[in-house]
Amino acid sequence: MLPNSGSAYGRIRRMQTIGLIGGMSWESSAIYYQALNQGVEKRLGGLSSAKTVMASVDLAEVTALQEREAWDDVAEILATAGRSVEEAGADFLLMCTTTFHRVADEVTQAVSIPLLHLGDVIADAVTARGLDSVGFIATSYPMAQPFFVDRIASHGIAVHVPTVAHHDEVNRIVYDELVHGQVVDTSRRTVVGLVDELWDAGAKGLVLGSTELELLVHQHDVELPLFPATTLHVDAALARALG
Repeated sequence: MLPNSGSAYGRIRRMQTIGLIGGMSWESSAIYYQALNQGVEKRLGGLSSAKTVMASVDLAEVTALQEREAWDDVAEILATAGRSVEEAGADFLLMCTTTFHRVADEVTQAVSIPLLHLGDVIADAVTARGLDSVGFIATSYPMAQPFFVDRIASHGIAVHVPTVAHHDEVNRIVYDELVHGQVVDTSRRTVVGLVDELWDAGAKGLVLGSTELELLVHQHDVELPLFPATTLHVDAALARALG
């Protein structure tokens, strides 16, 4: 006898497969993978786990290309990863990165499955809280370049970033410490100290635009409502996969 459609088996059979482009960094990808599986387990119980396919790229390679502004080459690497994930059976796609959303449009064009864009997910969460202005802290490239901030702003949200003088220090904290799993209290104080600047600029909430920063800063560290990008991305993916 086959299980009825109301059983856990029936729910699992309807779960969509989540495609992940990872490796930027591997620490970030591990967080995505863990959070997706914990989310499915919480929602479905029992032995349930997330149906995922991941293509993981070399962070050193794509970062070197980024530094040379060789974005066509970055786009080809990530588009190839996206196609491999689609061919492996993914129903939709996540890029486990903020910086490399710089080539999100090229990846979208390379696949026939939907890309769940992180900027749109963040904007939806901010709007749902009734806010129209946020601060945005991430690595230096998405803070300095318009591609990601503009995506959030296209939803009618004002986005404030720390002044350029702080960008290198945030970058150092992410790439020299957090990417390697090192969580340092003095670095937490540095990042939290930027919130006052963003608050003064008019921010009503704070977006942590780097997965690794979620290892460092938590809601109890700041007074503004916190929007952790990876957590929001995972929740949106689970809603789609299980919906």
